[in-house]
Amino acid sequence: MGRIRVLVVDDHRIFAESLAAALAAESDVDVSAAGSGPAAQRCLDRAAVDGRRYDVLLVDADLGTAPRRPALASVPPPSALRAAEPRDPVLDGLALVERVQAEHPGTRTVVLAERDDPHRAASALQAGASGWVAKDCSLSRLLAVVRGVLRDETHLPPALLTGVLRELTAARRHRTESEQLVESLTPREQEVLRCMVAGLGRKAVAERLFLSPHTVRTHMQNVLGKLGVHSTLAAVALARRAGVGPVELAASGGDVVERRGQLS
Repeated sequence: MGRIRVLVVDDHRIFAESLAAALAAESDVDVSAAGSGPAAQRCLDRAAVDGRRYDVLLVDADLGTAPRRPALASVPPPSALRAAEPRDPVLDGLALVERVQAEHPGTRTVVLAERDDPHRAASALQAGASGWVAKDCSLSRLLAVVRGVLRDETHLPPALLTGVLRELTAARRHRTESEQLVESLTPREQEVLRCMVAGLGRKAVAERLFLSPHTVRTHMQNVLGKLGVHSTLAAVALARRAGVGPVELAASGGDVVERRGQLS
C-alpha cells in the first residue's frame, strides 16, 4: 500500500490539530484538516481535480453541533496541510458521510465519537461510513482502523456490536413497513410524495404537476392519511426510510412545506 491521504474533519480546533500532528508523524500518512463540512467538501473536490483524492476521512460525529470556532491554524508537521476557510453553513457529521459516499465513493469515512451510541453508529453505517471509533482510542488503534477500512473492512468497538445489529435489524423492519405503506399510495400520490421529499410546497407541486392547489392539498392530505402520519415532516421521514427519493428540480429552492405542523 502506498501513502495514505487522510482528511481530519472536526470543528474542535485543538483536537483536530493534535490528531493531525500525531497522524502526520507516521511515515506513510499525509494528513490535512478541515474545520467544517463545507470546508471538507472543498478539500475533497480540489483533491479530485488534482488527481490526489483522499483515501480516508475522519469525521467528528458531532460536527456542526458545537459553537463556531476560529478557522484551524496550521498543523506543525509539513505534511499536514491547513484548510483555512471562511465561515460556512452547518453540515453535520452524518450528512457529510452521506455526501462523501455519493460524490466520492472511493473515499472511506470513519466517524470519531466521544461516546458509544448504537443508534448513531448504525445510522453512520447506513449513511456509508466504514467505521465508528472512540475519540479517545489509542493512535495505534486508529491507524489500524484507517488501514483496515482501506481493505474494505468495517470497524466497530466490540461493545457496540450487539446494539448496532439490533438497530440495523429494527431499521430493516421499519423500512419494510414503510415500503408497504408507500406502495398503498396511488401513482399520483407517490408523485406528490416525491415532491414533498424534495421540499416543494403546495403551490410549487401544483405548478409542477399542472394541478390546482386545491387538488394538490387533497392529494397531500390523502398521503398523510394513508401513511398514518400527521405532518409533512413525518411523511418525508417515512418516505426516506422506504427509499423514496425526491423529484429532480430544474432550479434550487422551493416553497416552505410545513408551518407549525400544517401543510402550506
